[in-house]
Amino acid sequence: MLKKNKSNTSASDVGRKRKNDIIFIVLLLVVISVSALVMLLMRSEGDTVIVTVDGKTIGEYPLSENREEKIKNGDGYNILVIKDGKADVTEASCPDGICSAHRPIQHDGESIICLPNKVVVEVRTQDKNQPDIIT
Repeated sequence: MLKKNKSNTSASDVGRKRKNDIIFIVLLLVVISVSALVMLLMRSEGDTVIVTVDGKTIGEYPLSENREEKIKNGDGYNILVIKDGKADVTEASCPDGICSAHRPIQHDGESIICLPNKVVVEVRTQDKNQPDIIT
């Protein structure tokens, strides 16, 4: 009488599956690393800082000009410093101070957000092909 094998997989099959899993994980890590590197190298420097308070744009400032702006919203305030092509919130009246601890921003799409004061500081690249006015 033939004995039935309780397991359909042999030791070599298990080893082959483990090897294939390792190869798959390594390839996945390589693809993720290359994608992240390409994204970092392809990002563009911004040229304008757009400041919004409670959803309304209150100012647009070029990154090429050094300046300091006090952004007020009710009892709260934020100090925005634009220097050497970077925008930074150096001081804020909010209790947590996360926005003032944020690193300076300079690339298109980066932002600093202060939720308690409802302030958003965002770097954008203005499209030179578009007109300056909206019709």
